Amino acid sequence: MNHSMTLEEIAKLSGVSRSTVSRVINDDPKVRQETRQRVLQIIQQVNYQPNALARSLAGGRTRVLSLVIPEGVTRLFSDPYFPILIQGVSMACNAHDYSVMLWLADPDYERRTISRIVQDKLSDGTIIASMLNDDPLVEALLEDGSPFILIGRNPTHENISYVDVDNQGSTRLAIAHLLRLGYRRIATITGPQNMIAGLDRLEGYKQAFRQWDLPIDPDLIVEGDFSEDSGYTTMQRLIPRRPDAVFAASDYMAIGALRAMRENGLRVPHDIAIIGFDDVPMAARIDPPLTTVRQPIQKTGAIAAEVLIDLIEFPKTGPRRVILPTELVIRGSCGTAIRTPNELDRTDQPDLRTTNFVTDS
Repeated sequence: MNHSMTLEEIAKLSGVSRSTVSRVINDDPKVRQETRQRVLQIIQQVNYQPNALARSLAGGRTRVLSLVIPEGVTRLFSDPYFPILIQGVSMACNAHDYSVMLWLADPDYERRTISRIVQDKLSDGTIIASMLNDDPLVEALLEDGSPFILIGRNPTHENISYVDVDNQGSTRLAIAHLLRLGYRRIATITGPQNMIAGLDRLEGYKQAFRQWDLPIDPDLIVEGDFSEDSGYTTMQRLIPRRPDAVFAASDYMAIGALRAMRENGLRVPHDIAIIGFDDVPMAARIDPPLTTVRQPIQKTGAIAAEVLIDLIEFPKTGPRRVILPTELVIRGSCGTAIRTPNELDRTDQPDLRTTNFVTDS
């Protein structure tokens, strides 16, 4: 196997010019079939491997996608959401002969990140995960005209592509499940309110109470940051307010809340129930197993990459908006399992389009 063979050497062995060899490698239709076959035969004989990067740069493409995660290194490896998402992006990129460049957009380095992504043209397009509200990178990419896609909907720009789940509808059904089981003092540990997922899940919580004509108690709403530690500390604040159930906007916050409950002598679900969101692998293994909204994390990453590649290769197509379905996975942390979607109240029926029900024993 000879990886060092040059175009000049291929040309000499083929009896043609270097430029002709280059046209054959780049599949130029103007090359005569006889010449093409002779060059391809030599290439096959010497097992020539063209430099993919050089070819892509010559064509104005890097075949690299930037994946921007607005978190620090610690959060990236402590929260399984991001490794699962990265796996989905990588799988789609591998299938389409693209590579992935990972950017951790820590606030201290955000301006430098924006400059390098937008100005240096190190990639063909950008995926922004867990976007912050009014993210300056989004505005910079819009101004630059570079292809990009968000993981999470954008409520302000109609011409932005994104992949998301129905966070509001999914949360609304999770709260409705608790209400049907008889719980009324349902607290929520929200996600960060500077992120659209955090806002949408809080709105879904409020919508459920409005649909049931029940008052919303602001003392039962506390803000977390999707981490286990924030679930623990916010639950410590909620316990004196005596909720009978909790909806945590991420599984890891639910796991932190469970730890606080145990330390305070509360039995789950006998004294208090809890539902999470994500269905990370640990959710099924904790005691009691966690009822949660399962979102397709890996599939979200894969579809984001596939849509972005499509936007790169077919730039005149319009913005794409993909909403993926979720499942409410019923386990032991909230008591009696729901038996069938037919038990849903009339006001909940539209949500069946994006949310399924699974009993996982």
